[in-house]
Amino acid sequence: MADNIMDELEWRGAVNQVSDAEELKKITSERKISLYEGVDPTGPSLHIGHLVSLMILKRFQQYGHKPFIVIGGGTGSIGDPSGRSTERVLQSMDVIQKNAESLNKQFEKFFGKDGFEIVNNYDWLSKIDLLSFLRDYAKQFSINTMIAKDSVQNRLATGLSFTEFSYPLLQAIDFLNLRQDHHVELQIGGGDQWGNLTTGVDFIHRHMGADTTAFALTCPLILRADGTKFGKTADGQSVWVDPELTSPYEFYQFWYNQPDSVVVNYLKFFTFLDEEKIKYLAEQVQAAPEKREAQKALAEEVTTFVHGDDSTKQAERISVALFSGEYGDLTADEIKQALADMPHVEINDQPANVVEWLVDLTKIEPSRRQAREDIKNGALAINGEKITDPEFSVDPKAKYDGRYVVVKIGKKRYYLAHVQ
Repeated sequence: MADNIMDELEWRGAVNQVSDAEELKKITSERKISLYEGVDPTGPSLHIGHLVSLMILKRFQQYGHKPFIVIGGGTGSIGDPSGRSTERVLQSMDVIQKNAESLNKQFEKFFGKDGFEIVNNYDWLSKIDLLSFLRDYAKQFSINTMIAKDSVQNRLATGLSFTEFSYPLLQAIDFLNLRQDHHVELQIGGGDQWGNLTTGVDFIHRHMGADTTAFALTCPLILRADGTKFGKTADGQSVWVDPELTSPYEFYQFWYNQPDSVVVNYLKFFTFLDEEKIKYLAEQVQAAPEKREAQKALAEEVTTFVHGDDSTKQAERISVALFSGEYGDLTADEIKQALADMPHVEINDQPANVVEWLVDLTKIEPSRRQAREDIKNGALAINGEKITDPEFSVDPKAKYDGRYVVVKIGKKRYYLAHVQ
């Protein structure tokens, strides 16, 4: 670890903009500070896009600083225009509350309960009446300054409601409240949040005095190798932190499948490996890319941070089993993870002749002739066992707790049959 948190963030490429970099580095060298990030509960789980800024919070915590998470129970009901081309569909307060409860549990898993605090901006924003908002807060913001911000400019052509236009004001009130009540001096966020963050810094200076310490820091925009938005799979699906939405195996595979062109930067940004270890892995990318040593380290580190060591070992076990084709010893839950994206069929629990089962009951094979040919050629495996007898009887209750039958044809064609 570097001597100062700012040096640590710099070598990792984790800093995009800082409102007063020299002063922030000086202060964090002299004493511990409190900092925060706001997260609106617009979904039932964090996704890996959230990890971009959460890793910065975690690094500050490792250096002894105190991170806060502001759950946007209030702002989440409004909608942030930053990074969006259209108006957000507003959610009900019941949904927002349910999402907030889920996020709280995830944050506590990442940061623990000591040296970390979660607050909800609904607690103070809901107490501000309309006239007080206009007189005490909105009066201090210039329309000209607000319109000049990127988050507003990018939406003027398509339209921007006053509801979303007011979002930076509410976020600024958050920062002021935290500065006054919790001595929070730094707000962090994504690159598209710069306008919102600096609005908060300016608001604190106007409200508490120009000498009041208040800083804004944004992290870089992280992109995939093809230049598209980070945090989604190739088919546009979000990669969630909740294991019920994205299994640990799928999560592990997302990181393992990153190309050489981005893996070193991801190691710097999303892991706690030191500079020497990452330098070694970068050398391996050049010297022996076929071994994918850097990708394996990335997948192990991030999966362990998010899901724990046991889930990482399980994901590795599934990966080895599928690569080797020896998946017969996997558990039913591991099979569920491993073949989640494979073709699925539903079956009953009655035994049947393998040829009839493949053709009539599951339609996995197009014809009896093709089924017999695959059996004769040794291309068919059921539940990890090669089938060479066309009279073989498939018993759906024989493996995986009677929940699944796994069919493999050739080297890569997998099918998962659900027992109903």
